[in-house]
Amino acid sequence: MKIQLTDNKEIYNYCKPYIIAEIGSNHNGDIELAKAMIDEAIKCGCDCVKFQSWDTNSLISEPEYKANTTYADSKKKHFGSLREMVEKYYLRKDQHYELRDYCIKKGIDFNSTPFSNEEVDLLNDLNVPFYKIASMDINNIPLLKYIAKFNKPIVLSTGMASLGEIENAINTIEKENNFKIILLHCISIYPPLNEQINLNNILMLQNTFTYPVGFSDHSIGFSIPLASIALGACIIEKHFTIDKNLPGWDHEISADPTEMEIIVKESKNISESLGSFKRIISEDEEEKKKKFRRSIILKNNLQKGHIITEEDLVFKRPGTGFIPNEAQYIIGKKLRKNLASEHILKKEDFD
Repeated sequence: MKIQLTDNKEIYNYCKPYIIAEIGSNHNGDIELAKAMIDEAIKCGCDCVKFQSWDTNSLISEPEYKANTTYADSKKKHFGSLREMVEKYYLRKDQHYELRDYCIKKGIDFNSTPFSNEEVDLLNDLNVPFYKIASMDINNIPLLKYIAKFNKPIVLSTGMASLGEIENAINTIEKENNFKIILLHCISIYPPLNEQINLNNILMLQNTFTYPVGFSDHSIGFSIPLASIALGACIIEKHFTIDKNLPGWDHEISADPTEMEIIVKESKNISESLGSFKRIISEDEEEKKKKFRRSIILKNNLQKGHIITEEDLVFKRPGTGFIPNEAQYIIGKKLRKNLASEHILKKEDFD
């Protein structure tokens, strides 16, 4: 199945992957830092920058705030309480518009993940080309139904979800007559162990459902997302930062510009190199045959009238004469002229 994700990008398994730089909340509430990250994502060649749309009321409950009044995790440079971090890091409504306009000006797709109906409406007003649903909301049936009614493509992350939950989410969206679904294989661990990633789930999802499948990656580095492309991943979503040492939730597990540039460049190379399921010999390889394959060549000097035997023949480069497989048709033939050793046999050598 093919899904028109944006005006310029059609998505299907094994297509050139659409690369999403997941800035999320890595802007740390700083609009200028957000713009700097957009600029770097553009330099890396990303197709899209994506943020997250939530505020102090739309995602976290009061009991959860009260349970997280301090952070002891200095490695991620957390500060204060959960409420204080959310208050500092959430993207304000006017900042959405400012960043959307900045992306339009710079020529890169803008998007964000909504966490409430109000944020879905905001993104609709911003005319995002598709909706991205976070793994945590794959079982949030009311939100799925609300988003599906806009009839835009839906990119659905599957982290933490059973196969039954994935199927139920798909059925929910389809019941709203929206069949523009793209699944993302995802492991919601930051970062996951290699043995937890299970990239073969990409193939499993392709075989289980009719929709294209991409990969939302939380691993360190670039090898895992690149490997997913060889399995047909049509979208690569990768957390992005300009500095892994910045304070915040996700900088440490994010790709920096050097890593993201490798992902973008090599994803194109891998996608192009996958080619066809048909066995094709290119014109360049056909020419290579002439130099690298072997021909039937005489081992010794032979006289006119000699009847060719197996002992008269050797096989050497170049491949411009009879091929070795044709020796059975050469044996028993009579020479029509004297021939020297190392001669490459031709049709005109025989009666």
